[in-house]
Amino acid sequence: MSEQLRGRRIAILATDGVEQVELQEPKAAVEAAGGRTRLISLEEGEIQAMNADVNKADTFPVDLTVDWASAEDFDALILPGGTTNPDRLRQNTRAVSLVNDFFAAGKPVAAICHGPWLLVEADVVRGRTLTSYPSVRTDIRNAGGTVVDKEVVIDGGLVTSRNPDDLPAFCEALVQEFARAQV
Repeated sequence: MSEQLRGRRIAILATDGVEQVELQEPKAAVEAAGGRTRLISLEEGEIQAMNADVNKADTFPVDLTVDWASAEDFDALILPGGTTNPDRLRQNTRAVSLVNDFFAAGKPVAAICHGPWLLVEADVVRGRTLTSYPSVRTDIRNAGGTVVDKEVVIDGGLVTSRNPDDLPAFCEALVQEFARAQV
């Protein structure tokens, strides 16, 4: 087991509709590298994960709500996808504010698939290069970002990937980027 992230605290921001593998695999990668994860969501209790957006999967216990979460308490942030997960999050001003706080503090952020919708809402893609699920790309361009169709893109602490097929590269890149960050 690697210890690249030993002592690092990683926030995962997700809600109902999160794509299960996009939550589980990055979480497992961080923990295998010695980091600790906390699931932040809109409400206490559990969130309902999905497989392929339409099939119910497992539920996951929420560690902290956005009302009590602070970027100061974490070293990095993961934004998993699934269509409804980021769509719900981007409608919550506290969730959007939390994302802004990570960027303002210069902390690394990793977003996959539809996760960049939350980045668009937080107005943090302007001048950056990233990738996403194809249906999100017009939104990124309209928000001033540059979109490329690559497995993984790293731009100044922002790690992005397109879909669950990219998870191996995404997880490797986020662990490296999170380990590189100053704490």
